[in-house]
Amino acid sequence: MILVFGRTIIIYVLVLIVMRFMGKREIGQMQPFELVISIMIADLASTPMAEIGIPILYGIIPIFGLLFVHIIISVLNIKSIKMREIICGKPRILINKGKIDEMALIKENFTINELQERLRVNSVNNITDVEYAILETSGQISVILKGEKNPVTPEDLNLKIAPVKISYDLILDGKIMYDNLKKIGKNEEWLEEETLKLNIIPSEALIFVLNGDGTYFYQTKMKRKGAV
Repeated sequence: MILVFGRTIIIYVLVLIVMRFMGKREIGQMQPFELVISIMIADLASTPMAEIGIPILYGIIPIFGLLFVHIIISVLNIKSIKMREIICGKPRILINKGKIDEMALIKENFTINELQERLRVNSVNNITDVEYAILETSGQISVILKGEKNPVTPEDLNLKIAPVKISYDLILDGKIMYDNLKKIGKNEEWLEEETLKLNIIPSEALIFVLNGDGTYFYQTKMKRKGAV
């Protein structure tokens, strides 16, 4: 039992490291080769964890091999446009100038119902509002609305909007984020003064955020039963 537990921890850490090297894409944003490698890694990892008679190296070596293959394919994908087209394919236009391309749907094994579903996911209820719908290589659909259906922007109204500034987490779960304090040119003493103005103790803050407009968002931790 202890042996199985130990093998499981080793394989888990290994797979976690390998997946971190592969990047931070969500499943729905993976290219086909990335999805295939992820599935194969999961299969290879499960075998040595469950079968004690199989040497753990029989799982580790193939996983590193797949990581090596992934790195090679990724480099080719970045360096060569031709290889990128072979490995990942090309985007395909499913709705072109407001008209559904039936041949494109057939080639991509897409039904009208699936197209409508994907449009609704993009907050588009009416196909008549769509100028272009493009099936990306990741399987997601990008939607470009007709000109008159696009939301009005400040630029359309000739409004000048202040530049958007990023927000910074200064306290998370009672822990001070010193790196973020450094980024905004402040220190712990400044943070304590600011929280004191709001009657907050840093160690009791669930979250304390400096918003881009200079205001704060904060919330204290929930009082737990039995806490002094």
